[in-house]
Amino acid sequence: MAWIELPIAPELGREFPGIMGPMTFRPETAAPINELVNILLRGESTLTRGERELIATHVSWRNDCFFCQTIHGAVAAAQLNHDEALVQRVKTDWEHAEISPKMKTLLRIAGKVQQGGKLVTAEDIAAARAAGATDREIHDTVLIAAVFCMCNRYVDGLGTWAPEDAGIYRERAARIVADGYGAATADAMAQVRQTYAAAK
Repeated sequence: MAWIELPIAPELGREFPGIMGPMTFRPETAAPINELVNILLRGESTLTRGERELIATHVSWRNDCFFCQTIHGAVAAAQLNHDEALVQRVKTDWEHAEISPKMKTLLRIAGKVQQGGKLVTAEDIAAARAAGATDREIHDTVLIAAVFCMCNRYVDGLGTWAPEDAGIYRERAARIVADGYGAATADAMAQVRQTYAAAK
């Protein structure tokens, strides 16, 4: 049970899971968060959407946020030929995962941001550039890592719950891949409005 009373998901008979609960509780803050996440993970970039989701997943795993690492892992897999084994490897053993040397240097930077921004060194940046990373890719990696540290703490700091059924995350991932993060939140908010209207 969440630390505060969050809106109920009618089909679940309890509050919305993960970040959906706080977002339906405070939609005015949900909108800019969703917009920023959409830009970072789905906007124009020389990193693929799958690669950017891997960064978000890796950071969320390092923060031990079950909901975020699982949903973003599912979205990453959906955009990487449904390779769930690769996603798991990137979370736990990225240095030996079958990803590009550039991605490995970016994950190193993201992992250091997760621990503390000042841990990123000139050598980390030089290694990323030597592996072919652009300044835009380095910038976005740092921002993705920082944003997901915030989201992970938002989810866990309010005591939200997360389903364990992997199928739920795969289904939601398909919706996100098709329509973006804002659409998934809009669906949840529409359910909240319907529930409150029916209760009147």
